[in-house]
Amino acid sequence: MITWGHRALRLVIDTTAGEPVTVRSLTAGAEGPPARSGQPIAELITPGQGRAQVSQRFAGTAIGRRLAHAGHTRHEADGRHELRLDLRDPVTELTLRLVLRSRDGVPAFQATSTVRNDSTETVTLLGVTSFAMAVPGPAESLELLQADSEWLGEGRWHRRPLRDSAAVNLSLPIHGQDGRGGFRAVSTGTWSSGRALPTGGLLASDGRGWLWQVEHNGPWRWEVGEQLGGVYVAMLGPTDSDHQWQQPLAPGEEFTSVPVSIAVSDTGDLAGAAAALTAHRRTLVRDHPDRDALPVVFNDYMNTLMGDPTTARLLPLIDAAADAGAEVFCVDAGWYDNGTDWWDSVGEWQPSQTRFPRGIEEVLGRIRERGMRPGLWLEPEVIGVRSPAADKLPVEAFLRRGGERVVEHDRYHLDLRHPAAAAHLDEVVDRLVEQLGVGYLKLDYNIDPGTGTDSGTESAGAGLLGHNRAHLAWLDGIAARHPDLTLENCASGAMRMDYALLSRMQLQSTSDQQDWLRYPPIAAAAPLSVLPEQAASWAYPQPEMSDEQIAYALCTGLLGRMYLSGRLDAMSADQMRSVRSAVGVYRRIRADVGRSSPIWPSGLPGWDDPWISLGLVAGATTYVGAWRRGEPASTRLSLPHLQGCDLEIAVLFPVPLRSWSFDWNPAAGLLDLHAAGSRPAARLFALTPRTR
Repeated sequence: MITWGHRALRLVIDTTAGEPVTVRSLTAGAEGPPARSGQPIAELITPGQGRAQVSQRFAGTAIGRRLAHAGHTRHEADGRHELRLDLRDPVTELTLRLVLRSRDGVPAFQATSTVRNDSTETVTLLGVTSFAMAVPGPAESLELLQADSEWLGEGRWHRRPLRDSAAVNLSLPIHGQDGRGGFRAVSTGTWSSGRALPTGGLLASDGRGWLWQVEHNGPWRWEVGEQLGGVYVAMLGPTDSDHQWQQPLAPGEEFTSVPVSIAVSDTGDLAGAAAALTAHRRTLVRDHPDRDALPVVFNDYMNTLMGDPTTARLLPLIDAAADAGAEVFCVDAGWYDNGTDWWDSVGEWQPSQTRFPRGIEEVLGRIRERGMRPGLWLEPEVIGVRSPAADKLPVEAFLRRGGERVVEHDRYHLDLRHPAAAAHLDEVVDRLVEQLGVGYLKLDYNIDPGTGTDSGTESAGAGLLGHNRAHLAWLDGIAARHPDLTLENCASGAMRMDYALLSRMQLQSTSDQQDWLRYPPIAAAAPLSVLPEQAASWAYPQPEMSDEQIAYALCTGLLGRMYLSGRLDAMSADQMRSVRSAVGVYRRIRADVGRSSPIWPSGLPGWDDPWISLGLVAGATTYVGAWRRGEPASTRLSLPHLQGCDLEIAVLFPVPLRSWSFDWNPAAGLLDLHAAGSRPAARLFALTPRTR
């Protein structure tokens, strides 16, 4: 038996001889009930060694059941804890080292698996888990948490009984066999959150919870199912069955899986588990000045210039954004376009001469004069089929299938494994930063090349994994050369919202949704997938909106990373006062946003819910945003962490509009809100216990 962890984390691993190595319990420090399932802590498939029982699961593999404990070591330094668990299969002579890392005081860890071929023959890997475990408790006591996602409809979370989804009661003991189905979340291609989120969880009826995430900017899979002994979860990167991934290992060669993380809470249901994963995410992200400053960003795209910037359009918008209190001004798509049809000609990233007759330097200079940091939009990984750059780079610098360059939506896709591709992008970034003085880059990504590339590899999936990792190395190189450069992660909104990228970039665009009425469920759900201070939800008030509508749109950006747009240059003085007020509120609370944990007082937001709410708990203060989208005019918010407290409730924004009334029931921890006036409307509250 191995017990590893620290004051906030306790992992017990069963290494009984002759049995699979399994997780006996995972808790937030206290001793917990043991899991009954014999789920191996690692699973591995090769062509000659598949599953011990036929299924499409990554559970119960023949090698996984044979992997035996071959030793382990612990390391601790500067509050960082590491466990290296060595396993060996005596049949194939494959060894697997599972590495777990955790920060002291955080009830979570990151895991990777490294497989080494110690035999004398080449072995082909078809799938390797990064981590797998059994979850204690019967399936009847568990709920599955997972999210669907797509362009304009990101992060649509579902919480349902496990018996209704991943573990239908099949009377397994009667049959004496494990189940063969379950719930699988699978992402293909390079949009890592394009149809499902790499985050999931299990919540127990007694308040315990486990949340996990796959940290990969490409294909992944996680699954939950039931075995004779109970429920299991397995997390992994690309596989042969899902992603055409195969990795030959010659004798002595190694392969390391993609990182995954899992957080645990012993109490607090979803709020406790979300707080644990939020704390862990803060240990993953790179140190950067932006993390402390959290500057307000204005971007000229959404419902504003829409990729058609010119000097004449930008200068008054720059002045208005500065007057509103913005601290970064990002010129979005179109700044490189001399014509009207730039989609398939991008790739050289030279400023337009027709849009900026006196040079883009005039625009960037005005941004700096007004006290803001200049930023530019960039889609680095693509080259338009009509771009001159498409013929300047060797064909080997692009993703290819069967020798032909992959084309998606009239763009070629660079293969960053090739030095010419990386050198091209390094030149672009260095030129924009060093010559133009750009301090902020919005890195967008609007195509998905599919399975990958078979160039220089035996499988398209392996080629794509190589490119994915080269992309991360390229980002690491940018950070090394330009440590103060702020990078925004965007992919048609949030189609690539993963912590391989978000550990390296400072903020995440949460959507491309242009309907301000539909944005709140996206913004409210975002902190379950990404840190609140990284979640950049668009706030784009417009001159034609009513005062309540402007407030509604601005509230969408307040409980995250304030990300402004809209025709501020055409607003009345009263409308601009409202925008300045919202920005001022954000600047007062942003330090709290950066240390907060999310809660959902109305439950996880439904796409068409008449009321949406999000709370951020920061020390003694709880910030609550509430959006009224339909009837009735009242709603009830559950705030169990404030139960028993006498509260001071303040409206932070909007102050001048009609006040909402509220009734606080301290014994039950329930807050009833009663909206004044017509819908739609929104308010931001600060809730603080009174001191006696």
